[in-house]
Amino acid sequence: MPLNPLSPTLRHVTVPGAAPAAGGERRMAYWDWPAQQTAAVPHVVICVHGLSRQGRDFDALATALSARSRVLAVDVAGRGHSDWLADPMQYQVPTYAADLVALVLQVREESPNAVIDWVGTSMGGLIGMGVVAQKGMNIRRLVLNDVGPSIQWESLLRIGTYLGLNPSFESEQAATDYLASISTGFGPHTPEQWLALSRPMLREREGRWWLHYDPALAVPFKALTEAKGDEAAAKAGEAAIWSFYDAIKSPTLLLRGAQSDLLSRETAARMAIRGPKAQCVEFEGVGHAPTLVAADQIEAVKNFVWAR
Repeated sequence: MPLNPLSPTLRHVTVPGAAPAAGGERRMAYWDWPAQQTAAVPHVVICVHGLSRQGRDFDALATALSARSRVLAVDVAGRGHSDWLADPMQYQVPTYAADLVALVLQVREESPNAVIDWVGTSMGGLIGMGVVAQKGMNIRRLVLNDVGPSIQWESLLRIGTYLGLNPSFESEQAATDYLASISTGFGPHTPEQWLALSRPMLREREGRWWLHYDPALAVPFKALTEAKGDEAAAKAGEAAIWSFYDAIKSPTLLLRGAQSDLLSRETAARMAIRGPKAQCVEFEGVGHAPTLVAADQIEAVKNFVWAR
């Protein structure tokens, strides 16, 4: 049971496809924030995090949105409280998209007339493009947080310097300091905000603090970065993502950190004139990616998904 009206409940959905490392049926975890006001037409916002993050990244946004909307903040496979995968090469967007389709279908079964919106940060936005573009998903509105079909190579190399290292720390504060050091693109945060963002990322075992995710999720990521020389494959992959983007019919909001090293202004400009013609909002003093903790970032999302 929730500790208070603004605490989420941890739930799971059984998902098909890639096998879990522990055997049996595989489950994906999500945090369920109930709407504080009942509505004739339920409004559900599905929030999906970035590559090495987890669903509690959305606590501040979910707290604000839950005044009128149910918020489901997902732990993508291999992260948070979701099962790890037996085959590391399955840690890729097609697996994640299939998992999220299962969640959308569950929501539809629970609330057939619900209006569903999507907020995706970085990897969560790529997953969103793959899901929202599918016929029958009927996602009303899409928020892409600092991600697009074209991704800057330098950003991938930066992420590759720490992804999958599996460090451990002697204290929660040491772990928080480390996470802050590799997340400077998030922009300015108070010590309390860094701690709130970091605590769900950590697991205490035998007096040490460890990161929440399966280190093996770095395997396909490293295979991607090591294949840089295969320009044909890279162009084909980017073209495929653009095709998903161009197929999106839902109104789309694109958030961008003004100093982002992953989403260029050029890509954002292209996204504004093709496909769903995304409305772009930039946040100064922020790189990759806005955490949706600051009041102006929350307000941008809230105004968009609450619009009729």
